[in-house]
Amino acid sequence: FDSVSSPLAFLAGKVPECCPTAKMNLFQSVTSALDNTLASDPTAVIFGEDVAFGGVFRCTVGLRDKYGKDRVFNTPLCEQGIVGFGIGAAVAGATAIAEIQFADYIYPAFDQIVNEAAKYRYRSGNLFDCGNLTIRAPWGCVGHGSLYHSQSPEAFFAHCPGIKVVIPRGPVQCKGLLLSCIADQNPCIFFEPKILYRAAVEQVPTEAYTIPLSQAEVIQEGSDVTLVAWGTQIHVLREVANMAQEKLGVSCELIDLQTILPWDTETVCKSVAKTGRLLISHEAPITGGFAAEISSTVQEECFLNLEAPIARVCGYDTPFPHIFEPFYIPDKWKCFDAVKKLISY
Repeated sequence: FDSVSSPLAFLAGKVPECCPTAKMNLFQSVTSALDNTLASDPTAVIFGEDVAFGGVFRCTVGLRDKYGKDRVFNTPLCEQGIVGFGIGAAVAGATAIAEIQFADYIYPAFDQIVNEAAKYRYRSGNLFDCGNLTIRAPWGCVGHGSLYHSQSPEAFFAHCPGIKVVIPRGPVQCKGLLLSCIADQNPCIFFEPKILYRAAVEQVPTEAYTIPLSQAEVIQEGSDVTLVAWGTQIHVLREVANMAQEKLGVSCELIDLQTILPWDTETVCKSVAKTGRLLISHEAPITGGFAAEISSTVQEECFLNLEAPIARVCGYDTPFPHIFEPFYIPDKWKCFDAVKKLISY
């Protein structure tokens, strides 16, 4: 993953000019967002396995000591219990921030998320809701996580109306999008790319700020190919865009989707109408992955604009491997090869 260790300044986007900034990596930006929330919202509580001492990725370090054990506390190793408790706390009026220690272990809580949290407002006719619930989880491959610590389960939740699913690409986006999720009046799942936790630092505002949900960001404008991804894969496609320009003279437009559900169809379709070509890449298996939804929508909306079939470069339809991870992940060489095929079609 040489791409992940590259400087991220060009990917940071517009840093909000709301206050002083400090150098933060991604896990520190999570801590900062949670700190801002606990300070400004007396109803906010943070809970999950090991969060009291800081969590396995150190995202909640110091928060229990600063705000007390009644507001930042450990739970049993029971994901359905964590989310069930979060639903109850949110319904009772608290701002509930639940942590699932790894996204791979969110599946025991699937029923609570999909059948309870997502449908709570709908089934009560808007009399009751658990919109103050935010579920955080480390997500994606990390270089050595294998089948139980490297999964990307966003597509499972994208099939479920009533929740929002968000994935940031760096520290600036992480803090702004997380605070937007916490403030949003719908239950949100916030997946944090674990390989990026310590990858690089950016200047992140120390005070609270938000980045709108359901708005994709055009990171780099181009005219020949549209590249769409989210989270870690954005950094891979950034290298692909540079390689395509240097080696092929091909201009790539790079889009960070940011919100998986509800996603920004307008920005993506507008770009494809301009370039006529689309490549979507994610780490999750290709069959039923969210790239399929994007591909279907773009085909319906931009059929007459397409100059080549839509390309998907994704993980394989196997459990996530350990020693074969370098062959499994959609790296820059696979994506670059797809760009060449799109151009020569």
